[in-house]
Amino acid sequence: MQTPPRLIVGLGNPGAEYSETRHNAGFWFCERLARELETHFAVESRFHGRVAQARAAGVWPAGVWLLQPQTFMNRSGQSVGAFTRFHRIQPAEMLVIHDELDIPPGELRLKFGGGLGGHNGLKDITAHLGTQDYWRLRVGIGHPGDRTEVANFVLKPPRREERELIDRALDRALLAWPLIAKGDWTAATQRANTKPGKNAP
Repeated sequence: MQTPPRLIVGLGNPGAEYSETRHNAGFWFCERLARELETHFAVESRFHGRVAQARAAGVWPAGVWLLQPQTFMNRSGQSVGAFTRFHRIQPAEMLVIHDELDIPPGELRLKFGGGLGGHNGLKDITAHLGTQDYWRLRVGIGHPGDRTEVANFVLKPPRREERELIDRALDRALLAWPLIAKGDWTAATQRANTKPGKNAP
């Protein structure tokens, strides 16, 4: 057993025009988790984001916070930094969910620390926190195959078959949530990282 998370951060871009784009996979997970925990987001201007709190059974004794930065992706750290400082949340007590180009749709990777993979949201969070040592749940969206097309790719909706795979991966991530909430990161990692078709639920 390890430290349960106190803060769940879903990354994305604010605004209806971005809501269905690949870059918003972190938002998609946070919205599902909020429904699961029967809580609702409210805008908190001092944190530059939408915030929800859950006190459901099985989560951190004082409750768990959900945060969707509303600063656009490349300034996500402004929101995360303000929130963690105010609530005195350590980086190791935080899980960040984000889209991942280097993983195909339908797959997830839960891990602690590591590189930033060129992700602008992670780069800004790391700059504000001064460390890369926080949990990440990487949601595979696939790669366009051409590095020059990445910016355009992440700001477009996935194809229907890709979205179905991503949705199933997010469902699998929700199944791992009770383990994450308890701080059983080893078991949660095993469940989340299991590839579809290999005994994955």
